[in-house]
Amino acid sequence: MSVILYIILGVVVVAILWLIATFNGFVILKNRAKEAWSDIDVQLKRRYDLIPNLVETVKGYATHEKEIFEKVTQARASAMSAQGMKDKAVAENQLTDTLKSLFAVSENYPDLKASTNFLELQREISDTEDKIQAARRFYNTNVRDLNIKIESFPDNVVAGAFGFKQMELFEANGAEKEPVKVKF
Repeated sequence: MSVILYIILGVVVVAILWLIATFNGFVILKNRAKEAWSDIDVQLKRRYDLIPNLVETVKGYATHEKEIFEKVTQARASAMSAQGMKDKAVAENQLTDTLKSLFAVSENYPDLKASTNFLELQREISDTEDKIQAARRFYNTNVRDLNIKIESFPDNVVAGAFGFKQMELFEANGAEKEPVKVKF
């Protein structure tokens, strides 16, 4: 009788330890995804801080390009106030598109392209864009791992019992998927 009791007790202890380990695994993955999202936010803030300087620099050379300045300013404000993953992704993609337009306008102004201030800002924004892309990849990797664990059996039972939900990936829009056109 005592052997059966020890076996049952052993199975219960193993099940509880598995439940604790699985729950903690979900917590770890969820927190990694949140941390990765925070990394994206840090880089986006860096970009938001650079944009006004870029606009002012371009304004000094291209005074009659008022429409593009307004679009960049509006896109920046939209991106800064966006809430939620989908809204943030849409707003960020729109801001990226308007920045591309601003850089395209700069091509018409040789003095601007030669300005060290403009070149430094362009380099900083390019560096920031690279960091944003890296942060997005890191975020998507962590979200993928969390989503796989949530969908996998028997972990999905624990996820459902404790309310763990899948997170959305940060996806590029159609314009970002197109190849970049380079002119010399």
